[in-house]
Amino acid sequence: MRLNARLVMCSVRGVLVCLGVLVAMISVFYATASAEDLKLQDLIDEALKNNHELIMIEAKMGAARFRIPQAKSLPDPMFMIGYQNDGVRNLYTFGNEMAEDSQWMFTVSQMFLFPGKLDLKGEMALKDAEGLIALRDAARLKTAARIKELYYDLFLAYKDIDLLKEKQSLFERIEEAALSRYSSGTGMQQEVLMAQTEKYMLLEKEEMLRQKIQSLEAMMNATVGRDVNSPLGRPGEPGQTAFSMTMDELIRTAYENSPEINAKKKMAEAAGAKVKMAEKEFYPDFTINATYALKGRQFPDMWSMSAAVNIPLFYKTKQRPAVQEAEQSLSEAVHDIEAVKIMTASVIRDNYSMLRSSERLMDIYKNGLIPKTYQDIELALSGYVTGKVEAITVISRLKSLIDFEFLYWGQFAEREKAIARLHASTGGK
Repeated sequence: MRLNARLVMCSVRGVLVCLGVLVAMISVFYATASAEDLKLQDLIDEALKNNHELIMIEAKMGAARFRIPQAKSLPDPMFMIGYQNDGVRNLYTFGNEMAEDSQWMFTVSQMFLFPGKLDLKGEMALKDAEGLIALRDAARLKTAARIKELYYDLFLAYKDIDLLKEKQSLFERIEEAALSRYSSGTGMQQEVLMAQTEKYMLLEKEEMLRQKIQSLEAMMNATVGRDVNSPLGRPGEPGQTAFSMTMDELIRTAYENSPEINAKKKMAEAAGAKVKMAEKEFYPDFTINATYALKGRQFPDMWSMSAAVNIPLFYKTKQRPAVQEAEQSLSEAVHDIEAVKIMTASVIRDNYSMLRSSERLMDIYKNGLIPKTYQDIELALSGYVTGKVEAITVISRLKSLIDFEFLYWGQFAEREKAIARLHASTGGK
């Protein structure tokens, strides 16, 4: 019976161990799957749909569309009702045979603007709405660029962690060699401690990178429009984006397609319409009044028509300064376009220089420093095992290799982020 009980306990333990292994395999599988789920285009599409700043701009743009028909409409007509009493002795003389002037009056009036004013008001509202559309497009491009920047920063943090884990094996080789030399009496304990310290410093860097990942994920979620604690997978290793445009082509494309420049142009067009509108204010508007007078049964009813015209008598202090104000606003809008063009060209030049510099540095790291440093490490490690090279030499060269690989992938991320910013500056072209 005891033997059977032991067999049952062993079988139960075996089942539990198998279940534990199965659960671990499933968790690793899902962790790996989730790590591959973070795709750049999916994040951009979600951000363009859910980013709250973009939603606010869309609402503002929708409100601007509704202002166009309002601006093109006539002022509301006015309806007036009045009563005229005959004499003051009696409070109400309507219908009295002797009160010929008693009457109820019903008046409708409508103001008509001077020809051309309504069209100009509609044009002003239309240009304002078109300017908001351009600003919406600019905000969408900036949001997409921001998502790309965070994506590549997140990729870089994960990549740096991978590099640290890969290099731990090299530090372990140095540690094993130091222990071997120490145990054989050819090395010092200080060399062992030095190798172990460097290995723990890698763990410190890894922890700092994991904290950076948490921060980047929070910023990514906020930009996408999710809750900041929403889980994110790991970015896959992206390919290098092809880019062949010259700086002159980029600037020319930006001048033609940049939503920010187009928004400023629409503002200038709206300011031009405001100048024309201010000039139109020198001309009067008209108000037509139609009145029907109810006299009572013994007297015939009456009707009347009248027209009122406002006289721009104070044009020197009202209409003329209004024109001058509108002209100054137009001048401001025109120079604003030129300022934005200069700023856009400066941004393009800065990012283009960063892009090309990153490409040159990547080539130096990939084809020069990194492979040479790998060879140098192997030679130094072999020399350390035989006692020809000191431990500090091997460790310093290994740290240089880590730095070079960090710098290579850092320049890769900077290049991709520069391309993202260039796309935003040139209207996505």
